[in-house]
Amino acid sequence: MAKEFRDFIARGNMIDLAVGFVMGAAFKAVVDSLVANIIMPIVAIPFGEPNFDAIVWTVNGADILIGTFITSLVAFVMVGFGVFLFIVKPYNAYRSRQEAEEEAEEAGPSEIDLLTEIRDSLAGGNA
Repeated sequence: MAKEFRDFIARGNMIDLAVGFVMGAAFKAVVDSLVANIIMPIVAIPFGEPNFDAIVWTVNGADILIGTFITSLVAFVMVGFGVFLFIVKPYNAYRSRQEAEEEAEEAGPSEIDLLTEIRDSLAGGNA
């Protein structure tokens, strides 16, 4: 059982998943800092505060913190945009280049090359 567990943990997919998780956590910290220290202060220019936490609805004595939700939503959208811009787009470009290279390798010789080879072969046989 210990060997099976060791084999399970040592699989490439588990290692890749662990590395992805750690890198994702580190990336999240960078994007959180970007949102908190750059984007939200820019939001403060027209609205006067770097977040929307001051927006509160009071219904029958209960405070509904809609501003906190809006601040979290803006942070979420910015994290999603950062992941898209810095991870998804470069990865898709990399994959499309890889697929183009694989298709070029699999394509083999063109029709022109084959016809030229046949012509040369026939010319060599008649001479």
